[in-house]
Amino acid sequence: MKVSVIVTTYNRPDALMKVLNGLCFQTLIPDEVIVADDGSDPETQKYIHIFQADAPPYPLIHVWHENKGFRLAKIRNRAIKKTNGEYIIMLDGDCIPEKHFIEDHHYLAEKGFFFQGKRVLIDRQLSTEFTYKTANALSIKYVFSKNISNAHHLIRLPFFPAYSSTKLNGIRGCNMGFFKKDIFAVNGYNENFTGWGREDSELAVRLYKYGLKRKEQPFKAICFHLWHKTNDRKELVKNNLLLKKAIESNNYECVNGLLQK
Repeated sequence: MKVSVIVTTYNRPDALMKVLNGLCFQTLIPDEVIVADDGSDPETQKYIHIFQADAPPYPLIHVWHENKGFRLAKIRNRAIKKTNGEYIIMLDGDCIPEKHFIEDHHYLAEKGFFFQGKRVLIDRQLSTEFTYKTANALSIKYVFSKNISNAHHLIRLPFFPAYSSTKLNGIRGCNMGFFKKDIFAVNGYNENFTGWGREDSELAVRLYKYGLKRKEQPFKAICFHLWHKTNDRKELVKNNLLLKKAIESNNYECVNGLLQK
């Protein structure tokens, strides 16, 4: 099964390079990586070109659109259209993958489900020097570190049973996996979402209505979320209404998505 990884970014090339490096040192190398760039300045493109020149072990594609505010749903859809893989993993550009990340997603992928991965939160102090090497050197002694939250996910338990649900709490777009045919079936992300918040939950609502369940395994497919300032939430009220509309609707396809209805 071919795996495509979509890495979202906006004006944070230092963190993006850490993520792309982390994808170079996986136990299973992805078949392609697509950077979904929500309008970054030219510096990000410069960093990507330098990275491409070093011949990473996977094809690297940069998808960009003009900066017209937070349009994460739209740039994700543009990146999805570029994928060649049967399975798509969504990863944020400030979330460094643990070395088994792709292998775990591949193993846990199952027809009839989308996968919701977990994240370990790295605080401001530790984030500056944190790299894929740090991520793969952390041990159980860090579970009680003051610089790390959600540290229980550091304990890798490959044989811990996965479980399923149809709940909405805990949906995190920074670490999700789904089959390409499923994301096209619901017409991708709803591009009516602008500004931070709820586009991932709304997608999950429609995937549930389509007939999928959510699959989780809290001790595999882990990423390390580097600290950043809190996003502007001025459009959250509007986005909450869009989410409410999806919950109350019988439709699983959005109108303004991958394909314009």
